[in-house]
Amino acid sequence: MFESLQDRLADAFQKFRGQKQLDEENVKAGLREVRLALLEADVNFKVVKEFIDQIRERALGEEVMKGLDPGQQIVKIVNDELIKLLGGEQQDLDLKASPLKLMMVGLQGSGKTTSSGKLALYLRKQHGRKPYLVPADVYRPAAIEQLTTLAKQLDCPVYPSATDMNPVDICKDALEKAEELGCDLVIFDTAGRLHIDEPLMDELKNIKEACNPQEILFVADAMTGQDAVTVADAFNEKLDISGVILTKMDGDARGGAALSIKSVTGKSVKFVGVGEKLSELELFHPDRIASRILGMGDMMTLIEKAQTEIDEDEAKAMAEKMAKAEFDFEDFRSHMRKIKKLGSMEGLLKMIPGMGNIMKQMGSDVLPEDELKRTDAIISSMTMKERRQPKLINQSRKERIAKGSGVTVGDVNALIKNFKQMGKVMQSMMGGGKKKGKFGLPGLGGGAMPDMGALGGMPGMPGMPGMEEESGKRALSKKTLKARKKKKLKKQQRKKKKK
Repeated sequence: MFESLQDRLADAFQKFRGQKQLDEENVKAGLREVRLALLEADVNFKVVKEFIDQIRERALGEEVMKGLDPGQQIVKIVNDELIKLLGGEQQDLDLKASPLKLMMVGLQGSGKTTSSGKLALYLRKQHGRKPYLVPADVYRPAAIEQLTTLAKQLDCPVYPSATDMNPVDICKDALEKAEELGCDLVIFDTAGRLHIDEPLMDELKNIKEACNPQEILFVADAMTGQDAVTVADAFNEKLDISGVILTKMDGDARGGAALSIKSVTGKSVKFVGVGEKLSELELFHPDRIASRILGMGDMMTLIEKAQTEIDEDEAKAMAEKMAKAEFDFEDFRSHMRKIKKLGSMEGLLKMIPGMGNIMKQMGSDVLPEDELKRTDAIISSMTMKERRQPKLINQSRKERIAKGSGVTVGDVNALIKNFKQMGKVMQSMMGGGKKKGKFGLPGLGGGAMPDMGALGGMPGMPGMPGMEEESGKRALSKKTLKARKKKKLKKQQRKKKKK
């Protein structure tokens, strides 16, 4: 999401390059491009007009800050206004209440049921809550079955709803059952429709009055763009929603819903779904989303993801192994699988500032996920001894590994070569153990996830520009010297024989 908008805004900012100051003429030309970019992203036209007016007023009313050129100044203003547009500060749930009652509302197919499961996992993991799931959609039998299945996956209790029961009675009775079970989080998964109708709204109002939920969360499919904003406004008018959850934010939607919903409804986006897995739910941080839109990455989200999946002590031990050149294929495979838990590799790379642009330059042929799968297959085809001692892998072993993993011997050779190069580069970067953690991610302790600083050099992945070249020079220098010495000796021996 936001890729198209990101590209268009980058083009718009080019208008300000080389300018000595911000004046009415160049601001008008640049903001015309920004306006078109936002409208193409399906942002509400009234929201766009107010947004552009705010930027124009600030751009013409402020002096260019010291140390910034006009182009950088306009980016700063746009960033500030984007954060305001997205809701300002990050809004969390009302976590003081016990039990915390969450009512999920929205149209059919928006992702309410899956989001209910995701919220249950998130609040249990982050805040120690004990969830109780309540299927209140009796009109779609699959909804009851789906939530029951999710509850089994989460190993949490679920209310035994049936299609012949009244939704309001289900929710009222569920509160009593939750109290009996000692659950302090009750999530009501209510019914949806293909469109808004009065019977649906009346039912939701009755559930609200009977259960008095602290949070009424409107779940919207981000792929529906402005339609999601219109529907959210209608639900807010009838139910006074407390916040929004946007699903499918990992898709190719243009982002108009995320950028418009706060201005139109007055209610903030609180969570976003970024994948199909139950763990793929994130808090909505306006400043981080603005940073992504402007192509500046999102390191804080990346760090938080890493903290939840990677053990700090284990990461430190691995960093020490790397610094001492003791990092083997077994360690790498283990670490690679942990990184994969954080999400798609393409998504992770885009969170690193500047990496998105590098990936675009490398073209669409680069598929990190496919490369990681192939790397995993090759390493898995090795014996434990070979993974622990890569030096043992000779030609016959390479042929066996290639056959077992369905790749060519050349692919196996490339993996081994890249692995050796990465080892040398990482050892050099970390000072042979003297500067542990220098390139680790902040907030994870010394050296946690050290290879994140050099993702391009990961074995089996296409090297980022300069990575392989740099490591290749270091790796080849010693070999070249040895080869030259051998050639000189052979020449000298030949000359002696001729004499």
